[in-house]
This record gives sequence, C-alpha cells and structure tokens, in this order.
Amino acid sequence: MCRMVRLLITMKYYYVYVLRSKTKSGFLYVEFSASHKARIEQHNLGNVQSTKSYAPYELIFLEVYINKNDAKRRENYLNTTKGKTTLRTMLKETLT
Repeated sequence: MCRMVRLLITMKYYYVYVLRSKTKSGFLYVEFSASHKARIEQHNLGNVQSTKSYAPYELIFLEVYINKNDAKRRENYLNTTKGKTTLRTMLKETLT
C-alpha cells in the first residue's frame, strides 16, 4: 500500500453535520463529532436529551475536517443566527 493511502486511512476526521427532524416541526440540529454515524444513531434512538423530542432525524448536510478546532469553529458559526441563515440559503432546495 502506498504511503499516501496509509496516511488517509490512519487520519482522524471530524464531521460537522445538520440533521432535520422528520416530524412536522422540521427542527434543524447542527453538531460536530468524530463519529457522525454513531452519533446520528443516538439521536434517532432518542438517547440525546436535547434532541429526543424531535426524533427521528435525517442527515441533510455533512462537512469533513481534519482539525478538531476547525470543525468546532464551524459548528459554532452554524449555530449562530447568521450561520442558520447561511444554512437555509445553502440548502434552499433541500428545505422546501
């Protein structure tokens, strides 16, 4: 296996994702995690107190980062009023 492939396989990734509630509310939830698949499953199983009342969810947006601080900064931005507006503009077709 070449060095570049080994590097990509061993690299740790961080994910910023947006979930949309499948309920009438259409609640949007932004979070970052090192294992987004497991975390999304926890949300859908109702194991996360803050999102439990809006479950189930669907993944509608995902970004990948190689630096944890960059991912956290992006999550913080997307959770601001300006960030939510940006998301709604970027995902206009998805959200209609």
